[in-house]
Amino acid sequence: MLPDSILSHLTENYGLKIKSQQRVSGGSINRAFRLLAADGDFFLKYNASAPPQFFEKEARGLQLLKSAKSGVRIPEVEAFHNPDKASPGYLLMEWISEGSGTSENSFTFGRELASLHQARSETFGLDHDNFIGSLPQKNNSHAEWPSFFIEERINPQLKAAVNNGSIDKKYLAHWQRLANQLSDIFPYAKPSLLHGDLWSGNYLFDSSGKAVLIDPAVYYGHPEADLAFTKMFGGFSSEFYQGYESASPFEPGFSDRIQVYNLYPLLVHVNLFGGGYTRQAEQVLMGF
Repeated sequence: MLPDSILSHLTENYGLKIKSQQRVSGGSINRAFRLLAADGDFFLKYNASAPPQFFEKEARGLQLLKSAKSGVRIPEVEAFHNPDKASPGYLLMEWISEGSGTSENSFTFGRELASLHQARSETFGLDHDNFIGSLPQKNNSHAEWPSFFIEERINPQLKAAVNNGSIDKKYLAHWQRLANQLSDIFPYAKPSLLHGDLWSGNYLFDSSGKAVLIDPAVYYGHPEADLAFTKMFGGFSSEFYQGYESASPFEPGFSDRIQVYNLYPLLVHVNLFGGGYTRQAEQVLMGF
C-alpha cells in the first residue's frame, strides 16, 4: 500500500480523493500504483530513497518530449514531489490503459520518433542534469557530439566502473584508442531531442494502438544514439525501423556503429547490475 504520507500529501495539496489503489509493475527502481479517484484514474510511482529532484527531472523530461509535438503520446504529468521529511518523492501521471500495437502502429511509431528527433538545439546536452535509471546523468553543453559522448557519457560511467572494481583499469587504454577515433566513426548530425533510455520496456501501445513513451532520460544528442538503444535487448519490430527510415533515412554504416553508441547503456548496466554486462562492455572496448 502507498504510505499514508503520500496519500495525505495528494489530498492536502491537490484535492485528490483516493477511492482505491492497486500495485502495478513499475520497474526495478520504484514502486508503482494505479489510483482510482473521484477525478479519474492515475498512475503514481514513488521511491523512499530517491535522490533529490529525481522525479522532478523525470517530469521535466516528459514535458520536454510532449512539447516536441511529434505525434507519439507522452503521459500527462499531474504532479511531482521532491522528497522531504514529511513524504517520499513521487510522480503522479494520467493512467494509460495498455493495449497492443499492429504492424501499422509500429510503422507510425517509427515515423513519430523520427519527428521527435527533428526537435533541435544549438548544442549537445541539456540545460540541466538528470538521471538514467537511478544513476546521475551529466548534460553539460558541447558544440560537437564526439566530445559530448566522451566527456558526458562514457568517461563518468567508465570511471565509476573502474573505481568500483567492475572493470579492470587496463580497459581505459582501449577506451582512449576508441575515443581518438570517434570523430571519424560518428557521422555529422545536428543536436536532436532524444528519449535517452529507449529500450523495449520504456514504451507501450495504449488501448487505441498509439505508441506511448515513458521513463525518459532526455537530452539533445545524436539521433543514432536513440536508435542504437532500441537494439539493446533484441530490437523493436522491423516495421518500426521501416517507419523511421521512411521519414529519416539511416546513414550508411549505422549497424557498425551500434555497439559504440551502446557502450554507454552497457556501462550504465555494469554500474547498476554488474554481471554479464561487464563482459559485454569489455568486448566492445577490446575491439579498438
